[in-house]
Amino acid sequence: MTTSTANEVSAEIVDAALRAAETLGRDVADVPLVAIAREAGVSRSTLIRRLNGSRQLLDDAVRAAGVEPGGRPPVRERAIEAAGSLISDHGLAAVTLEAVAAQADCSVHSLYAVFGGRDELLRAVFDRYGPILDLEEAVSDPNAELSEVVHRVYAVLATAFSREPRVAPAMLAEGLARPTSPAVQALLQYHVPRILAGVGQWLAAEIAAGRIRDLPLQLLIQQMLAPIAVHTMVRPAAVNIPEIDLPDLDTARTVFADAFLRAVAI
Repeated sequence: MTTSTANEVSAEIVDAALRAAETLGRDVADVPLVAIAREAGVSRSTLIRRLNGSRQLLDDAVRAAGVEPGGRPPVRERAIEAAGSLISDHGLAAVTLEAVAAQADCSVHSLYAVFGGRDELLRAVFDRYGPILDLEEAVSDPNAELSEVVHRVYAVLATAFSREPRVAPAMLAEGLARPTSPAVQALLQYHVPRILAGVGQWLAAEIAAGRIRDLPLQLLIQQMLAPIAVHTMVRPAAVNIPEIDLPDLDTARTVFADAFLRAVAI
């Protein structure tokens, strides 16, 4: 006797289930079979026969396509959270698709369906927990004062490098320890052009306007980002050393921002 699997449910039936769920505003698991059958253009009895009498078979096929049939967040959200937790706890090397699937309670096939591969998953994780998107927003106002933007940037960096899960510090540490690894190179090739397009273009405009000293752009970016990034990375370990009396994080990032302005502003 052959046992039917989710792979035997046709893509047309899965698509019909998703369309019916969207139309009714419900999870797939809550959509009546008659509504799915109507969307698929078949009778309810035909649909049940194609599912071998098992509603679970349809739910499994929908899940394999990257959509949760009901109740839980979608695979994309669970996978990003799972990968972020793995990076924070065990480093970038721990993020295999198998490990993410196990922690997110989904299949590896679902991860491929949603992300296409590990590199795309890591990009989504860093977009979620890293500073890139917030940095792009922080420098987006062309009418803001230099001091205002710098302090905004340092606030973004302080938040990104100190929040849980600690994805940004873990990825930066990975880049320092294994700069030539394929995963690190893939992330750099994706994010560095965005940093240059956001923070880099803003700094270049400030130089052109005569508000910042004309320094090499890449070095200027490092001078701006590195102090607060390093401070927030080592801060959790330093607070447990009695001889070290650190100021609160808001005070620290204000000090770093003011120091940057004194160093480069005209």
